[in-house]
Amino acid sequence: MGHQNDNFVTHNPFEGKNGASMRNDAIDAGVGFGVSFVFFAIMFIIATIIDAAA
Repeated sequence: MGHQNDNFVTHNPFEGKNGASMRNDAIDAGVGFGVSFVFFAIMFIIATIIDAAA
């Protein structure tokens, strides 16, 4: 009990002052899902247009 610092166990000295991200992972996951969904939707639309034109 010599250390009273709350961040004693979780602090990694190799990460620097602000190494760990404190952002919400749900926001990052939602953005990733949205970007991939839009990408595949555009691919589907382009394929449908090419199929209809051929």
